[in-house]
Amino acid sequence: MKSNIYHILRGKFLVSDDSFKNWRIIIFISVLAIVMIASSHSADQKVHDIARLNNEVKEWRSAFVDGRSKLMRLKMESGIVQKMAEKGIAPSPNPPKKIKVKSQEN
Repeated sequence: MKSNIYHILRGKFLVSDDSFKNWRIIIFISVLAIVMIASSHSADQKVHDIARLNNEVKEWRSAFVDGRSKLMRLKMESGIVQKMAEKGIAPSPNPPKKIKVKSQEN
């Protein structure tokens, strides 16, 4: 038992006559480890991208809501009357009349 551990620590399993199968397993495990690390990094990058895009969506949504509320305030009749009063234009005291056009048939 002690000699087996000693042989492993000295690396005799890598230089012995039948070491080719050991090298194949070591290379295979190394390639799998590299693939696993690359996959993990790719998944982490996607998580960071998703979080960044979610923050960007929240910012755009809040800008949209803010713009829509400003537009609603600008479209209110009281706001329009006030802006036009600054320019010296007042609303008409007479309400508008509807014009009805009757079609003439020949």
